[in-house]
Amino acid sequence: MRSMWKGAISFGLVMIPVKLYTATEQRDVTFRQVHAADGGRIRFRRICELDGEEVRYADVAKGYELEDGRMVVLTDEDFAQLPLPTTRSIEVLNFSPAEQIDPILMNRSYYVEPEQAGTRAYALLRDALERSGRVAVARVALRQREALATLRTRDGLLVLETLLWPDEVRQPDFAFLDEDIETRSQELKMATSLIDSMTVDFDPEQYHDSYREALEELVAAKVAGQAPPEPAQAPAAEPVSLMDALQASLDAATKDRAGAAAKRPPRKRASA
Repeated sequence: MRSMWKGAISFGLVMIPVKLYTATEQRDVTFRQVHAADGGRIRFRRICELDGEEVRYADVAKGYELEDGRMVVLTDEDFAQLPLPTTRSIEVLNFSPAEQIDPILMNRSYYVEPEQAGTRAYALLRDALERSGRVAVARVALRQREALATLRTRDGLLVLETLLWPDEVRQPDFAFLDEDIETRSQELKMATSLIDSMTVDFDPEQYHDSYREALEELVAAKVAGQAPPEPAQAPAAEPVSLMDALQASLDAATKDRAGAAAKRPPRKRASA
């Protein structure tokens, strides 16, 4: 992996030099925009709407449009002069219980690696966080944008998780929230039983991206000149009452769980 940021964790008066690495990556199937008639690549040009001339990438700048339509052009020098003390620092502000961080605020994850000179202080912060059961709430500037963040421990590492600012989370405005919807006790009991019967320890390795796999099969079939695979047809759902649907779901979940248990190899008895 290649680091995308170098700086230091500011923890009180302690400075821990670190590097950041992007912790996740998208595995989508990528496509090119092409001409449907001959498969030729579609190219886009940067054209200035005022003079109609093509603009070199080196001459492209960021512009902020005012309400009256005027454009304020901002250069790299302008951004460099912004007062961002966290440009090269992960500034720890305080510590909070992890369960108080609403998951909707979480944005991107980064692995934090210590520089050689900071490994002892890094390990100290990591172990102290692990023992406390809390996360560090911090502030950091990445890619010319300041963000709130958390530092937590994972597999012997510190992980930086950037957060959205509170005003970046949309407020839900749905009519049904104002309705007085009654949930019947028997239905609630059945739904709770269904949840219990489908509860397992979370293991991400047991899930896979079936849509991406289907896309790859489709591309492979096209390359081989074969007919694309037939999509699986979902059985038509018959209208049933909510109670009947819950009961049928519970029966199916119980049956699946019993079948999975039967397939497990028997446990070996411990020797005396």
